[in-house]
This record gives sequence, structure tokens and C-alpha cells, in this order.
Amino acid sequence: MLSVYNINVWYGAIHAIKNVSFDVNDGEIVALIGANGAGKSTTLKTLSGLLRSRSGSITFMDEDLMHMPAERIVKHGLVHVPEGRRIFQQMTVEENLDMGAYTQPKETIAENLERVYEYFPRLKERRRQVAGTLSGGEQQMLAMGRGLMANPKLLMLDEPSMGLAPIMVEQIFEIIEALHEAGTTILLVEQNAQAALSIATRGYVMETGKVTLTGTGQELLHNDDVRKAYLGG
Repeated sequence: MLSVYNINVWYGAIHAIKNVSFDVNDGEIVALIGANGAGKSTTLKTLSGLLRSRSGSITFMDEDLMHMPAERIVKHGLVHVPEGRRIFQQMTVEENLDMGAYTQPKETIAENLERVYEYFPRLKERRRQVAGTLSGGEQQMLAMGRGLMANPKLLMLDEPSMGLAPIMVEQIFEIIEALHEAGTTILLVEQNAQAALSIATRGYVMETGKVTLTGTGQELLHNDDVRKAYLGG
């Protein structure tokens, strides 16, 4: 479904992504794990067209994404839920969700909205509430719901558990698993390596802009180096 080959991304003079390659197959959950500054979020921004690679290739559903505008990438079915949620604070919950559907035919929006409310009943309860007044967990639900409104073939989630209480983290990961079981392919960037690898089909470890290790979720979960670096021993 997604093939990334030898991409290289710079921030000015800083070489942030160095010959990164990986694949995501239809129906998988693929986790990118690593420390802060490893290049995980930069990789997602490059896939979604917010940053550009100077070399290599990015292919999604047999389409070359290297020079495709970000809005066309979304319309093609590759949807990015960014780190930090980035919801529209002054809009209501439902207005935020409507914004997520801007690439979709009008006749599909009501059906997609109901689907989002099935996954996130709390959003339906608060659909007329101003988004900036939601709790952190509710804002994360809204960010994910807004992404689902674009009807993604592949959903990229960047740090969905960041800053959330443990019980809310558990709920978010249950929803990720439910989305996967319903047929959504997921590329997950997450510092909570234990949670991410526990549900991942496969994973990649990134360090200082490079992929240094790959394996199934369970292989990485039980890898001694991964355990020492990211799982507390």
C-alpha cells in the first residue's frame, strides 16, 4: 500500500531524515518508535506533503507522492492526524469534523459523521461544544475523528497518547484497534513503545533520522536492545 524508499529531508542545514525506507501493507498496523528527535514526526510530515524529500521515492496505492500537493494526498486516502491534535479551538466539535470532510462528496458526509460518532460517542454528546473547552483526551478523539471524516485508506497517527492519563491512553488504543479491525490500515508514531508494539503487526525503530531496526511487533517488544532503550529494561 505504502512504499517509502531512501528519503532524505533537511531542516535548513540539518539532515533530519537519512535514507529512510519502510513499507506499510494493506491491513497492517505499523509502528514507528524512537526517542524525541529521532525523525518520526518529520517522516509523517514528509509522507503527507508538508515537507519534501530531496531524494528517494514515496509511493501510495501505486501513485507517486513525491511532488503531489498535500490536499491531493488527503483526497487520495492518506490522512495525517498530527502531533499535538491541532484542532480548531474556536470551532465546535461538529464544525471541526466537517472541516475534516472537505475532500469528500457532500452526500457521504452525514454517513461518515455517524460512523465517527459510533467510535467516539463522547463527541456526539459534545457536538455543539467549543472544541477548545474539551479535555485533552476528548481533543485527541476529535483529532482522530476529523481524520476519519476524510475516509482514509491509510491513517497516520502521530503521538495519539501524548499528555493523556493512563485510562485515556487505554481508551485511545482500544479505538485504534477497533479502527484496524474495521479495515483501516494504520501507521502509528508513538513514544509509548509498549502500547504501540503490543498492537502493531510490524515496527521500525528510528534513531537520529535513520531506521536502525525492524521486526514484527512481538519481536521488537522482546528485543533486548529495544527493551533497554524504550521499555524500561
